[in-house]
Amino acid sequence: MSAQAQMRALLDQLMGTARDGDETRQRVKFTDDRVCKSHLLDCCPHDILAGTRMDLGECTKIHDLALRADYEIASKERDLFFELDAMDHLESFIAECDRRTELAKKRLAETQEEISAEVSAKAEKVHELNEEIGKLLAKAEQLGAEGNVDESQKILMEVEKVRAKKKEAEEEYRNSMPASSFQQQKLRVCEVCSAYLGLHDNDRRLADHFGGKLHLGFIQIREKLDQLRKTVAEKQEKRNQDRLRRREEREREERLSRRSRSRDRRRRRSRSTSRERRKLSRSRSRDRHRRHRSRSRSHSRGHRRASRDRSAKYKFSRERASREASWESGRSERGPPDWRLESSNGKMASRRSEEKEAGEI
Repeated sequence: MSAQAQMRALLDQLMGTARDGDETRQRVKFTDDRVCKSHLLDCCPHDILAGTRMDLGECTKIHDLALRADYEIASKERDLFFELDAMDHLESFIAECDRRTELAKKRLAETQEEISAEVSAKAEKVHELNEEIGKLLAKAEQLGAEGNVDESQKILMEVEKVRAKKKEAEEEYRNSMPASSFQQQKLRVCEVCSAYLGLHDNDRRLADHFGGKLHLGFIQIREKLDQLRKTVAEKQEKRNQDRLRRREEREREERLSRRSRSRDRRRRRSRSTSRERRKLSRSRSRDRHRRHRSRSRSHSRGHRRASRDRSAKYKFSRERASREASWESGRSERGPPDWRLESSNGKMASRRSEEKEAGEI
């Protein structure tokens, strides 16, 4: 890669896709399914194992440092939960590597001579010490490259101690095996990267393996997978707690709303009841007022009728008195009445009444 391309990649990684206003690069967002989520989290096996014996080639999804920068900026504002996709990707890759490791172990068991359990345990101890020496040497070289010479010297002293233990373990293993069988190379499969390790490998070979890019890349992938599992578990727990809290808040709001609705219903019921009572009281008062008015009207009407009767009686009595007075004055002017005429008139009247009674009978 040229210096200009390196500078361009560095700017993309720092500023994202919109660093120079290139609209064509913004057509693909980091949320697109075509973008590798493992690349966004810097744990894609295609990038980590590039240039090793197990180079996987180019990833089928989009890898862009600018999209990674966009994701890092967006992840500070909200949780995108891309860790789940990356975890699934790494789990499938590690499962395939473990499957190849088991197949390699079976192949070695079929090709190598069978040994007793005691001899196998001694050989396993030699392999473990070789692995420890290789890891310490790789760590010492890394510290020396970083400039930490004192720590590197301390680790080299530990390496010497482990070499002494390895020498003793090899002597025990040599004594338990025939000379012809001991000269044969006993292989072992690395549990991390599924590479083959020899029982008689020297320190340089062990250091190259345990400090090599392949072995360290598999360690990085496995550590990243463990980290993603913890992160996903924590986020799922947090999401479940948030969901539970929202459910409790929603239930509490529903209870409060039900209480408020019941309180409103009681208020409306009480208002309607009071309204009915007021209507009833007003109707009763109107009825009482009507009855009172009718009684007062009837009383006034009766009073007027009685007054009219009294006036009529008074007028009739006055007229009768005037007639009697006029009759008395006329009688006095005519003189005393004839008794014979009156008697004859009385007899005639009595006779008519008797005839009338007889006719009725």
